[in-house]
Amino acid sequence: MDLVIRNVRLGREAGEQPVDIGVERGRIAAIARGLAADAEIFEAGGRLACAGLVETHIHLDKSRIIDRCAPEVGRESNQVKRIAPVKKLFTVEDVRRRAGETLEQCILHGTTRMRTHVELDPAIGMRGFDAIQSLQRDYAWAIDIELCVFPQEGLTNYPGTDELLVQGLRRGAKVIGGAPRYDTDAAGQIRRIFALAREFDVDVDIHLDFGSTPEEMDIHLVAALTEEYRLGGRVTVGHMTKLSAMPPDQLAAMARRLADVGIAVTVLPATDLFLMGRERDHAVPRGVADANFLVEHGVNCSLSTNNVLNPATPFGDCSLIRIANLQANILQISQAPRLRECFAMLTQRSARLLNLRDYGLAIGNPADIVVIDAQTPEQAVAEIREPLAVFKRGRRTVVRHPPQLLRPQ
Repeated sequence: MDLVIRNVRLGREAGEQPVDIGVERGRIAAIARGLAADAEIFEAGGRLACAGLVETHIHLDKSRIIDRCAPEVGRESNQVKRIAPVKKLFTVEDVRRRAGETLEQCILHGTTRMRTHVELDPAIGMRGFDAIQSLQRDYAWAIDIELCVFPQEGLTNYPGTDELLVQGLRRGAKVIGGAPRYDTDAAGQIRRIFALAREFDVDVDIHLDFGSTPEEMDIHLVAALTEEYRLGGRVTVGHMTKLSAMPPDQLAAMARRLADVGIAVTVLPATDLFLMGRERDHAVPRGVADANFLVEHGVNCSLSTNNVLNPATPFGDCSLIRIANLQANILQISQAPRLRECFAMLTQRSARLLNLRDYGLAIGNPADIVVIDAQTPEQAVAEIREPLAVFKRGRRTVVRHPPQLLRPQ
């Protein structure tokens, strides 16, 4: 073996004893107590280990632009309109630099796999795509990146966008996305997205049903098309803030429908909490979907970052563990099993959403391993505990030393 990570807790059951993880040629070769090997040793000291955090929904291409955009006026965010004029000025080098900074912060916080959405339309052309695809190649030593191309400002009403989406799919994007809220023909956009998914045999990941009331939801059409195209397990909907406005019985019925057809939900608490309820000046609704409730009714869910330092989310440090903590605060989650489930929405559930077949701490899988300064998943979420070491295919990519008090002599 090339590497042994000693004394890690796998977070699978209460009171478990630490084990060692042996790595050979970039893959997990053994998981057992007291592994003997002439290899590099990392001593974890009984800390938690997982198979690397998974970011299922982020916008690298438009991160770190808050200082370029017009400021908010009153309580109206107008995030898409504030970004649109700035986007026209993006260059490949500019997108690559900003996205690279965000990507490195994700890696430092333990992310080893990622799906990033990339906007395509005549204003930006393929410049954002070119930049992110170059980062995909250059950072393969630390993270696997999957590209989802999508039209942010409309598809049916924005001539030239369809051709760019097709170009992105032909150049290797594995996912087609959408934002029907910004299209004059929302249903037409959704149908076109599913047609492209069938034509190119790619997954679907749509920004959907952002709003404060459960009326006029597009999820019904998405569910019907998922059944028609037999894409169960390959469709994800992001945001879904309208679910937060549903009473429990209606939400349970919706969850059963999503579970039956195989649609996953990505909740984006930082963005949704920041943007929701702008029409109110008091008693502002939280507007964040209850991922735990959905999971408990059979829906696969992930928690993700979405935006970093732009008008839709003018803050963020790229820590998925902090995102899980935020979700727990918003939805008032305190029980250990439900906190553990929040952690799973950064790991196993996110991997399932991305249809990753080689994910997990299991013999034969890539040695993508994160050691977190905690003993359990629920402690990691409750206390926002940081990763101390990250390994990608058995090679260490991140070093972080735990803080230490310097007591007086």
